Formats: sequence, C-alpha cells, structure tokens
Amino acid sequence: MSVVLSEHLPLLASASDGIQKLRGLILELAVRGKLVPQDPADEPASKLLEQIAQEKARLETEGTCKKSKVKPTVSENERPFHLPDNWRWVRLGHFCLLEMGQSPSSEHYNQLGDGIPFFQGKADFGAKYPTARYWCTEPTKYADNGDVLLSVRAPVGPTNVAQYRCCIGRGLAALRPLGGVPTEYLLLVVQARRTALEMLATGTTFVAVSKSDIEPFLVPVPPLAEQHRIVAKVAELMALCDRLEAEQADAASAHARLVETLLGTLIQNTNASDFATNWQRLAEHFNTLFATEASIEVLKQTILQLAVMGKLVPQDPNDEPASELLKQIKQERARLEAEGVFKQSKPLPPVGEKEQPFVLPDGWEWVKVGSIAVIRGGKRLPAGHNYSPVPTEHIYIQVTNMKNGTILRDDLKYIDEVTYAEIARYTISTDDLYVTIAGTIGQVGCVPQSFDGMNLTENAAKLSFSHLDRLGLRMILSSPYVKIQFLDKANQQAQPKLALRNIADTVIALPPKDEQQRIVAKVDELMALCDHLKADLVTAQQMQAALADTLIESALEAAW
Repeated sequence: MSVVLSEHLPLLASASDGIQKLRGLILELAVRGKLVPQDPADEPASKLLEQIAQEKARLETEGTCKKSKVKPTVSENERPFHLPDNWRWVRLGHFCLLEMGQSPSSEHYNQLGDGIPFFQGKADFGAKYPTARYWCTEPTKYADNGDVLLSVRAPVGPTNVAQYRCCIGRGLAALRPLGGVPTEYLLLVVQARRTALEMLATGTTFVAVSKSDIEPFLVPVPPLAEQHRIVAKVAELMALCDRLEAEQADAASAHARLVETLLGTLIQNTNASDFATNWQRLAEHFNTLFATEASIEVLKQTILQLAVMGKLVPQDPNDEPASELLKQIKQERARLEAEGVFKQSKPLPPVGEKEQPFVLPDGWEWVKVGSIAVIRGGKRLPAGHNYSPVPTEHIYIQVTNMKNGTILRDDLKYIDEVTYAEIARYTISTDDLYVTIAGTIGQVGCVPQSFDGMNLTENAAKLSFSHLDRLGLRMILSSPYVKIQFLDKANQQAQPKLALRNIADTVIALPPKDEQQRIVAKVDELMALCDHLKADLVTAQQMQAALADTLIESALEAAW
C-alpha cells in the first residue's frame, strides 16, 4: 500500500474517478489485513467472536433480539479470500445485531418534528449521517446511536451511521455492533464488501435484499485491537483523499478562471489582426490551457462569439456590405408576400443603440431575426391521433432528434397518411433552419436531406430565408450572445418556452455574405482543432485510467 500511495499517488488521483478508486482500494486492503501490520500479541478474533456469541445469547434470552437461524460455521470453499492469522470469517448475523426496518402507518409520521426522526431509505442519507425529513410518533423498528444504517432496497449497499435513536422504514436495516466492535469498523467492512452484497439483490420492479440474504453474508473480522488500528489508518488515508479532492477542486477552479481570463482577452481585441497575434500566443500553450473538456467547450463558445463580432477573419473592403444584402432580402420578401407565399408581416422596429452589445466592423449591420427570416412553428399531433406503430413515409421530427446542429435518426417517430393529411402544412425543408423552443431551448441546426419535407413538432420553429448563407446563419444563431437572448425571453414565462415573436425580436449581427462564408470556413477549421484537442484528451484520460486500474489490480493481487 505504501508503494501505491507514495510512488503512484499523483497518477491515481488525477485519473478519471481516480480518488474514488483510491478510496475503494484503501477499504479493500483494510479488510484483507494489508493496511496495518498484524501484532501477534493481539487477542485473536476467535476470542472476540466468543464474546460476541455470549452477548448475543444473553440478549436472546432477555428477548432483546431473536436467535439467528443461520449456522455460524464457514466452510473453506465459501471464504472469498485468504485472511491473516488471528483473523476469522464470520456471518454478519453472528457479528452484529440485525434489525430490518418496517414502515409505520402513514398517519403516524409527519414533517412537523413530532416524535423521533424517521428514515425511510437512501434518500435520507448524507455523506455519513442521515438528515431527517420525517418524524414518527409510533415507531415500529428502531436504530440506535452508532448503528450502521444499510440501504436494502433500490439501491442496495449504501451506508450511513445513526447519530441518535430513530425509526427505520423498510428501505433500511440497522446493524448494531457487539463486543466492543467500533462502529467505524463495521461501517468500513460493509462498504468494502458492497459489491458482493449488491450481487445478492433480487427483484423485478426494484432490487432488494432480505434478512435471509444479509444474515449469512460473510465479513472478515480482525482482532479487536487491530480493528482500532485499521479504523485509525483508514481515517488518515480518507482524510488524505479529501485533501486531494479539495486540491483538485481548487486547481480546477483556478484553471477555469485562467482560461476564462485569457479567452476574454481575445474577445477584447480590437480587430482580426490583434486576434491572430494573441491566438498564436495561446496556441503555444494549448495542451496546458485546454486540458479539460470544460475548458475546450469554453474555447468553442469563445470562437463562436469572436466569429459573430467580426474578430475571427479580416474584413475585405471589396465585400458587398450587409446593408445591400438586407435590401435584397426585403425585396424578395415583398415579392413572396405579394404572391401569397407568406403573410404580410408588420415591420420590426430598428435595433436600438441599447440593444447593441458590441461595436460592429464596417460593412456589418444590426438586425432582428424577423427582418431576415420568416418564422413558423411546428404542429402537435391532432387530438385522437397517435404515432404510427410502424415506419411510414412521414417522419415526425421531435426536439430529442435535434442535436449537434443537425437532426439525428435515434428513436424516430412516424405518422400515418391520415394524420399527415391534417398537419401537412407543418413541415420543414432542407433550405430551413430549426430552432428548439421548448424543453431544450435555443438549439439551432440544419435539416439533412433525408428529413426534407418531414413534419415538425410544436416544440420547434423553422426559419425560412433567402440570400443568406445557411451555415453562416446557423453559426450566428448558435453564438453565446444569441443563446442568452433566447433563454432570457423563454424564461419570462411561467413554463419556459420561446415564443415565435420573441425569436423574431432577437437581435443579431449580420456580416456581408462573402464574409459569412469566410467566417464559417474559419470556425470549421478551429472547431476541428477543438475536436482534435478533445480526442487527444479523451485518449490520454483513457490511458491514465487504464494505468490506474492496473496499479490497483496489482495492489489487490499482492493482497491475496
């Protein structure tokens, strides 16, 4: 154990779930007798078990507990692993008192603090001690101060410790130490053997273990004096794990602040030339700065924000300005309205100065989404209609299919011809963009060819437009400052939903069309870099986790 902790602690701690695995290793070595040295002068565990048997017999005679029906003998082939001299395997029902919980009648418990605390199951557990949500005036089953509380129903295995006399429901069992056994040893031995205990669980609606499962369960018992040494060493090492976790949290927080600050300097750059210079400085330290998935995600959002501020690529004075693009859009829209393709809409007010979050480059324009696109909603299934039980020609696109800027084919829903006939007008085309307006709000994406002409859920809207670069508009609508507007507008309602009029009123920065295409190309290039960073990170994490697992397995093999 000293070799694992001293030589490989940084690797173990930094691996994915490394500290959690380290805690498990500590417990496993503790109950195998490999955490502290044995002392031949210790009174053997066999003597302790004799004392516990005598104490149990007395309690049974007094009627305090029922006699266990499980035979105490443990055969050689039942023993899960080898134990040191002076240790013994014992069945849990012969090592402690076992009290299965029983829920009182509902009229006897309350949330007003009347009676004694009533714990029903894992939902009441804290890090070590439970927190009372209910109290009981007529308890049926008790746990006492110092009892180990074991969750016996969905999930099986979590533990806490009772700090006072309390009532326990059927989701819990109370394990009461006997013979002077410290609560902390009983707790850690149950925690160390949790996986084996979970394997006893049965059930269809929910898994559970019964008293007949728990009583014969085997636990390793060291001499009492060694139990105290084990408890002290485990506490010391768990405190070390706590410190490592705190240090990691502090380091992660400091790293996040550093990344945020440095990326903030990019946003504050005055032009694309400054951006290129500072980006190069950052690029020299990418592997250090962007060493977490969270930091890479922040980098992606920063790239999008820079893109829509005109700071990602240089402006070209030869580009036709966005003002000309807006004239073309207005003319096309007027023509389509005159032909009856779209209903005539009220002109939106211009973007006020207070609505403009940053200064635009020359050739750009502030506009509202409703000025450049026609926004229409999807349609729910008509009353009395259901999804088709078999695939048809008509897919009904749901918000759950709208991810990563596209539409996924996972768990597709279909409608039959009768249903389609009633909602045939509410379809989306490959020329449109979608925006999710309920559930996951503000996701924007393109429509793949295989979904052209398919029906759209009422929880999404479609944007129809002309003279705009589709990928460029998707990028603009996916940027952080637009998403903030979407969420702010949606949260103004009791049930968050993004109204179509609020999408229309959303403010965006519109670049010249040619620049839109250059920006999209640059964003794609930088996003590919981010994906490469993430792939390298995942590979490194997997290798680190595999090495940590190997070290832990080696430590456990040495403990056999």
